[in-house]
Amino acid sequence: MPVTPATPVPPATPATPATRTRGTRSALGPRHLHPGAWWLWSLGLAAAASRSTNPLLLLLIVAVAAYVVTARRSDAPWSRSYGAFLRIGLAVLAVRVLFAVLLGSPVPGSHVLFTLPQLPLPGWAQGVRIGGRVTLEAVLFALYDGLRLATLLICVGAANALASPARLLRVLPGALYEVGVAAVVATSFAPNLVADVQRLRAARRLRGRADHGIRSVLSVGLPVLESALERSVALAAAMDTRGFGRTAPVPRSIARATAALTVCGLLGICAAVYGLLTAGSGDWTVPVLLLGLGAAGGGLLLGSRRTVRTRYRPDPWARAEWLVAGSGLAVAGATIWLSGRDPAAFATSVVPPAAPVLPLAAAAAVLLGLLPAFAAPSPPSGALPSTARADRKPDQS
Repeated sequence: MPVTPATPVPPATPATPATRTRGTRSALGPRHLHPGAWWLWSLGLAAAASRSTNPLLLLLIVAVAAYVVTARRSDAPWSRSYGAFLRIGLAVLAVRVLFAVLLGSPVPGSHVLFTLPQLPLPGWAQGVRIGGRVTLEAVLFALYDGLRLATLLICVGAANALASPARLLRVLPGALYEVGVAAVVATSFAPNLVADVQRLRAARRLRGRADHGIRSVLSVGLPVLESALERSVALAAAMDTRGFGRTAPVPRSIARATAALTVCGLLGICAAVYGLLTAGSGDWTVPVLLLGLGAAGGGLLLGSRRTVRTRYRPDPWARAEWLVAGSGLAVAGATIWLSGRDPAAFATSVVPPAAPVLPLAAAAAVLLGLLPAFAAPSPPSGALPSTARADRKPDQS
């Protein structure tokens, strides 16, 4: 009986510096950017939008967010929610203008566009009217104010389309884990809802049924509700299986100190942010903000002792994350500083009506938000590479 010679074993290749160690993620190549960087970038754009009612500047912020989402959006289901947030923003804008037309506006005006039939109200409802004169000043004020709110929603939608909610939950401190689970489930509801509606509408089209109109909305609503209930039951079972809610025992004094530091720190941060975002704030905002951040950070550090959760393969915070987060913070800081020096450039006059003018310095500051479209790494594709598909052949043995 012939003896088959043994196959020689190739020598072991030495480890190279580019080899990743176990339990870490590589910061090179296509990868998902750290979700905290995307949220800092979007919150910076939102802070810039909150300081202005100039429609040209607000539309520029929307264009910057849309370009970055188009350039760095992945093919995951939760990344398809940006279009839904755009439609929600348009709906908010339309509702704001409609309320100003029907219920009036506190802005005085002399340019009457048209007059609606006015409903007489009792004496105790003085100051409230339904119908009456509709002025150009009132419509412009409602339009600019609604556009600002719509821009804030679109900035939040950009963060939802770029940052994975599950990966965001993993980077939260241990003290905020339970609250973070609730927030992540809430923020992931809109992308999943949009994906379910798109899937069901595609199924109706394949069956030759109409996917527009009231009847199609009613027929899609029940399957979407059923899918949401099934998803919630599966999520509850998975959380219970993994021991969600377990905490380690800590002394009562540390628990009280944690609660006091966290509450006082958050109150200080809220007061300082309100002072920074409003015009005419004093010099107290920056010290209060620093004290609030320090107290909140100490509270979160002490509160993390209660958690017994471990973290597997944490997302890296590399140069791309610093550039993305820094661009959003730079947009917010530059806009806040410029609005304090020239408030008229950020608020278009409605009494008397004036054509909006784009401030060049503020526009240049907003354009810094385009940096993530070039600095952020490309997200990995969900499809297999061509070489991997070619290697996947059926077993012929």
